[in-house]
Amino acid sequence: MEPGVAWSPEIARAVAAQFDLLHLPPDFHANPYPYYDALRTHEPVKRFDDGSCFLTRYEDLVRVYRDTKRFSSDKKREFLPKFGDTPLYEHHTTSLVFRDPPVHTQLRRLIGGALTPRHVAVMEPGLIGLVDSLLDRIAQRETIDLIDDFAGAIPVEIIGNLLGVPREDRGPLRGWSLAILGALEPTLSEAAAALGNAAVREMLAYLEGLVADRRAHPGDPETDVLTRLILGENDGERLGMKDLLHNCIFLLNAGHETTTNLIGNALVLLCEWPEARRLLIERPEAIETAVEEFLRFESSNQLGNRITTGPAEIGGVEMPAGTRIWLCIGAANRDPQKFPDPNRLDPLRTPNRHLAFGSGPHQCVGLTLGRLEARVAISRFLQRFPRYGLAGPPVRGGRVRFRGFVHVPCRLNPGAAVPSNHDVTITINGGITS
Repeated sequence: MEPGVAWSPEIARAVAAQFDLLHLPPDFHANPYPYYDALRTHEPVKRFDDGSCFLTRYEDLVRVYRDTKRFSSDKKREFLPKFGDTPLYEHHTTSLVFRDPPVHTQLRRLIGGALTPRHVAVMEPGLIGLVDSLLDRIAQRETIDLIDDFAGAIPVEIIGNLLGVPREDRGPLRGWSLAILGALEPTLSEAAAALGNAAVREMLAYLEGLVADRRAHPGDPETDVLTRLILGENDGERLGMKDLLHNCIFLLNAGHETTTNLIGNALVLLCEWPEARRLLIERPEAIETAVEEFLRFESSNQLGNRITTGPAEIGGVEMPAGTRIWLCIGAANRDPQKFPDPNRLDPLRTPNRHLAFGSGPHQCVGLTLGRLEARVAISRFLQRFPRYGLAGPPVRGGRVRFRGFVHVPCRLNPGAAVPSNHDVTITINGGITS
C-alpha cells in the first residue's frame, strides 16, 4: 500500500467485488494501487457486467502477451460500437499497436529498423544538446511547469526529428496526441469523441502534405522513419496510403505521450522519495536502474487490451471467444509475487522485469529510445537543479490508461530544501486537457 492507505482483508475483498472500471471512485486517479492490490489479492481475474475481464497478476499478463493467436490485438470488433464509422475508428484499427501478424510484423520491421540500439545511440549527442538548451532556457525563471516547459518538449522534438516534421509545424502535436489517445479511455464522452475525431482529421491533412514533400525529397531511410515507411521493404510490398498516414500518427502519439509521462512521473516521484533523489545525485551512474524503477512504479501506460479468438481460460475463469480482456500493467508491475516490497521506490532494484513496455511480439518498438530520453532528461535535470521542489499541487489528467500529469508547478530555487513525502499533494483534473 501507499503511505497512509491500509485496508483490512474484509474491506479489500469488498472493494474488489464492487470495482467497476466505468464507475471509478473519486480517489482512484490519485492512487489506483490499493484498488489494484485488492483486485490482485481477491479477484485477480475480475469479470465485469459486460463480460470483459480485468487481469492484475504479472504471470497472467505475460501469458496473454505471448499468445498472439489466442489473444488478439485487433480492435475492429471492440471499437466499432464505441467509435462508429469515424476517423478515430479508422485510426485506432489501423495503427501498429492494434494489429495482428502478418501486418503487425511488417509494420514493426519497417519502423523498428530505424530505432535499433545502433541508430538510437547516434541520437544521444543531439538529445543532450536539446535537453541542455531547455535547461538553459528554464534556468532564467524561478518557477516553471515541468510538463509544458520540459518533459513534454523533449519527445515532441525527438519524434519530430525522426519523421522530419519541420520545427515550426510541431506546435499542435501535443494537443492532437492528448485528444486521440484520450479516446482510448474506458469511458468516452461526446465532447472527447469530437475532440479526438477533429484531431485525427487535422493530423491526416497535415501528414498528407508532409508525405508528398518527402516523396519528392526523400531522406536517409536509415534514420528517417517516414522515408523508410514510404519506401517499404526492398523485397516486399509498400504500405498503402492509409496505413502510412495512420502509423505516422501512431508514432507521433506513442513516442510523445508515454515519454512525457515517464519523465514527469519520475521528477515528481523524486520529490515524494527524497532518499531516492539523494542517491541519484550522489551516484548519477544509477540512472539506468532508476529509470527501470520509474517505469515499474508509475507505468506511463497502465492498461492494455486483447480479445479472445476462441475459448480460453485464465486463473480458473472460462472465457468464450470474443471476450474483451483488460491487461492492468500498473497492477502487474506491483505484484508481490514478482517484485519484493513492490510499493517501495528502489532506484537500485534488480532484477526488474517490469511490463511497462509490454512483452512478447507487441513489446514497445521504441523502448530503447524512450529509455535514452528518460536517462538524459532526468539525470541532467537533477545535475542542474538538485534542490528543485514542487511550487503547487501537480494536476493529473483524470485518465486511467495513461498515467501522468498535465501540469506540475516546479520551483527551481537552488536554496530550497528537498521536500519530504508529506509536502506533496496531488489533485485531480477530471477531464482531458489539450
